Amino acid sequence: MPSLTTQHALQLLQGGQALFPAMVKALDEATAWVQLETYIFDFHGRGEELAQALLRAARRGVLVQVLVDGIGTNRPSAEWQGRFAEAGVQWQEYAPLGRGRFAVLGLLVPERWRRLHRKLCVVDELTVFCGGINILDDFYDPNHGDLTAPRFDFAVAVTGPLAAEASDAMALLWWRVQAGYSARQRHLSAAWEAVKAAGYGGRSGTDRKGRALLSLLGRTTDATASVSGAKAALVLRDNLFHRSSIERAYRRAIGQAHEEIIIANAYFVPGGKLRRALVQAARRGVRVTLLLQGRYEYFMQYHAARPVYGALLAAGIEIHEYGAGFLHSKVAVIDGHWATVGSSNLDPLSLLLAREANVVVDDRAFALDLHQRLLRAMAGEGRRLDPAAYSRRPLRQRVLDYMAYALMRLALLVAGQRY
Repeated sequence: MPSLTTQHALQLLQGGQALFPAMVKALDEATAWVQLETYIFDFHGRGEELAQALLRAARRGVLVQVLVDGIGTNRPSAEWQGRFAEAGVQWQEYAPLGRGRFAVLGLLVPERWRRLHRKLCVVDELTVFCGGINILDDFYDPNHGDLTAPRFDFAVAVTGPLAAEASDAMALLWWRVQAGYSARQRHLSAAWEAVKAAGYGGRSGTDRKGRALLSLLGRTTDATASVSGAKAALVLRDNLFHRSSIERAYRRAIGQAHEEIIIANAYFVPGGKLRRALVQAARRGVRVTLLLQGRYEYFMQYHAARPVYGALLAAGIEIHEYGAGFLHSKVAVIDGHWATVGSSNLDPLSLLLAREANVVVDDRAFALDLHQRLLRAMAGEGRRLDPAAYSRRPLRQRVLDYMAYALMRLALLVAGQRY
């Protein structure tokens, strides 16, 4: 976990209804460079508004780079591809499966499970938006259609030096993806230029972004920074140097907790170390509360999570299930001062395989804001899980839960992962 310093301004943003207007405003004020990474980029509703803001920025001469996950995001329509190309918006896909009816078979290769799941937007290296919110309207889901209630999710806007650290990490990944694409297309000279820009082959004399990346390989990507009087750090997870950064940040904060832990997490299947940390905290007298999905988006992930509830409930940990809509949050508040907002679930996909990004904050005002929002959600839309009722759940449900959990463990075994 990086050290925390004090130089930044923070704004907690709940849902796309708060995030997208703030992002559009920042994009409309951009003068030089916009970088965007997301798992899902959907062009319905608010997503279209953001896409229009990207077009406006590019037409003003701003460098606009969009990197989307090759599974989470469908290829834009021909109309949007044409608009982006005309305006100069640069668009790349991270680890695409390819096209055609058999492309999905690529998921049989465990290496393809390593996805780009972080949600980051940096504007002019001055402001970064980080959280769990995809470029996706709150009231729409690609798999479920129109929604009657908005997703429950969060992001944070950080203005200050932390944004430049995020920019460096995003630029490095951009050039890596570009180098890989050029190599696959056998454009070897273009691939070599992209490799050099990413800091592997020497300085790029034409691009400031490539030059700035050279120092990145020699320092942690868990960038440090903070918030006008408050402390903050950007914690990134990758599959090379920072495999456990986010989980370690959680475990350290949980291990130091004295009074209260509240975690709101969409896909909650923590590994043994994290489960033990939570149980030990509860046994120390810390009040531990989990806000988890009551309405599920994905059948397997929902049922795979439920077998871990028993030991947590037995330790006195409260579990509340959010039922108003889809809970998509990845946030936590500990002891009224430590908080995190980001893209990382507490499950194997996030903690072992995906690229993730969280902002960790040590600030009482920020933590209080998040704390109050979580308490309101639990009071208004949550249902506390009764330990006795959980233990008496129907046999059919228990079989589904343990089958899903067993399939998850088998998938991890195939992927060569211990959890």
